[in-house]
Amino acid sequence: MFLGTHHPRLDEKGRLVLPARWRDELADGLVITKGQERCLYVFTRGEFTDRAAALQAAPLTAKRARDYGRVLFASAADDVPDKQGRITIPQALRDYAGLDRECTVIGANTRAEIWDAGAWSAYSSEQEQAFSDLSEEVVPGLM
Repeated sequence: MFLGTHHPRLDEKGRLVLPARWRDELADGLVITKGQERCLYVFTRGEFTDRAAALQAAPLTAKRARDYGRVLFASAADDVPDKQGRITIPQALRDYAGLDRECTVIGANTRAEIWDAGAWSAYSSEQEQAFSDLSEEVVPGLM
């Protein structure tokens, strides 16, 4: 499970240092791909394989599943963190997420997300008020 908020910086080669507490879980490899709201999703290889299997189970005639799968897989890149816990984010993914230097990496349960620091700040501010204002259950039985 990925938890917390971290503030690493991208270096000039497009590398980012993963939070130390996540390194064991990601040591065997990971997959980075486009996420919603212009962030990047980081999955363990196992979790990505599970998601791929779920998409594969959708009928080929399901257009939304085909569209989603095309974007997900075409933008995916696998990597293995180096000894310093760094991963390299491909240029196309950095462009998609608007990553420059200052990043925010958040834990999102079964995945990590990489955000441009300014984009995360704006998103987080907006969503914190919405979270506070919730008057009904988002997931039945959760709260």
